[in-house]
Amino acid sequence: MQGEKKTMKDLTSSVYTFKDLIQGNFLYVDKTEYIWQLIRPAKAMYFLSRPRRFGKSLTLSTLKAVFEGKKELFKGLAIYDKPYDWKPHPIIHLDMANCQAKTPQALEDFILDTLVGLSEEHKVKLRGRSNAKRFEFFINDVAEKGNGSVVILLDEYDKPILNTLSGPAALECRDVLKGFYSSIKKCEGKLRFALITGVSKFCHVSLFSDLNNLTDITMDYDYAAMLGYTQKELETYFADRIALASKQLNMPKEQLLPKIKAWYDGYRFHEDAPSVYNPVSLVEFFTKRFEFNNYWFSTGTPSFLLELIMKSKFNYSEMFTESVSESFFNAFEITRLKPMVLLYQTGYLTIKNCVEDKIPFTDQTIRKYYLKFPNLEVERSFNEQLLEYCTAIQSESSQDFLSKLITAVGTGDADNFMRLIQSVFAGIPYPIHVKDEHYYQTVFFVICDLLKLAVQAEVFTSSGRIDMMVAAGDWIYVIEFKLNKSAGKAMEQIENKEYALKYRKEGKRIMLLGVNFDFNSGNISDWIKEEYQ
Repeated sequence: MQGEKKTMKDLTSSVYTFKDLIQGNFLYVDKTEYIWQLIRPAKAMYFLSRPRRFGKSLTLSTLKAVFEGKKELFKGLAIYDKPYDWKPHPIIHLDMANCQAKTPQALEDFILDTLVGLSEEHKVKLRGRSNAKRFEFFINDVAEKGNGSVVILLDEYDKPILNTLSGPAALECRDVLKGFYSSIKKCEGKLRFALITGVSKFCHVSLFSDLNNLTDITMDYDYAAMLGYTQKELETYFADRIALASKQLNMPKEQLLPKIKAWYDGYRFHEDAPSVYNPVSLVEFFTKRFEFNNYWFSTGTPSFLLELIMKSKFNYSEMFTESVSESFFNAFEITRLKPMVLLYQTGYLTIKNCVEDKIPFTDQTIRKYYLKFPNLEVERSFNEQLLEYCTAIQSESSQDFLSKLITAVGTGDADNFMRLIQSVFAGIPYPIHVKDEHYYQTVFFVICDLLKLAVQAEVFTSSGRIDMMVAAGDWIYVIEFKLNKSAGKAMEQIENKEYALKYRKEGKRIMLLGVNFDFNSGNISDWIKEEYQ
């Protein structure tokens, strides 16, 4: 086994420089066919958004090595024998990932420091009185020093905006960036190539309204698998490690591969394209003794996203049942933030499938997209962090709490189930308390979803709509919520509208549960349980 291990190339999730990967004998999954397609035209300008830790920086570093003319690094890769001249070009590589600025002045200072560093690298004197003009002059001067053209690689363009998204300075910081980035458009004639990457897609709406000649390849079928690993790439490049994992876990390959797929695959960037694995999570799995764990979320879910979900009264339970149109995937404006769009753009949701629906009384059709969590890693981690944010249940203690809950549900112990839920609401910090029926329903839904119970919210019947259905073991719970009324009113609605009829044929015992939330206390005031006969 030791001898076999020595023949493997090393894996890394912390080296993002192409040159270091190749010279350090690290495993590189060959994506240079895509790189070739990008650089093949005489001039090209692209925009690409992908979730964090998905290989954007490595892609830019690979392009940088190409435009530096370092052909020797690509020996054995797809691009090596392509009809390309490997002519060196001056490269302006801007990385906004380390920007922590949360005010316009701090952002201006960061940009100036960045330009100073670039000017020293290229031995070009900065001139101009504003950062936008300095950048414009800088691009032109670098191009003139070279062969009359320049390559621009811009990484994490949106980081300064994401820093301030939930704060008062978001629009001012946006305007600072807009002025700065507009210099790229003004120097278009000097550009051989440009690629702008980020997590979110503000392109063509606010930050890049002047830069309208960018080709957006975010949802382009031809580039859908350029970042991330396909199933074929997994089984080809990681074959030796899959064999080791199978042996160490005492799990046949036929069982192991579906489990790896369930945990780390599932990202889809075009409805007809193959899904891809998160590359960092996959590498972490293979280097951390084949432990199925959360790796992508190790840095945490952004608090602004959790805050937006709760404050906007986002209907979490409808996230996977309601369709979205093609316009959903377009860029959006900072002043009109929508949780669902941000969840998709930041990698928490992905395309499940697409259906064509005929428009009544016409020959036209409309495309409807349905979304899902990409995989178990994302689903579990996001739900745990949302639960921690809106209930103060720490993620490290959530598993014990959830275990008690699922035992209560599965044994039909409705009283204990409700007391545990009651304890959750009692611990919610006042500043994040939202005294709204939808808020309580969302917390309830997240808890049940974490339990991996069969849970549905807003279930339609022939006579109305059930607030929630939960199923575990031999039990189905039919739950109705009221706010500032009474549990009796909730139970009365369940019985009058005969909500339980929908589940009589399931062959399970049915528990009716009427629940009332009190606006002032921010908790469950009372509940009534009744087994349906």
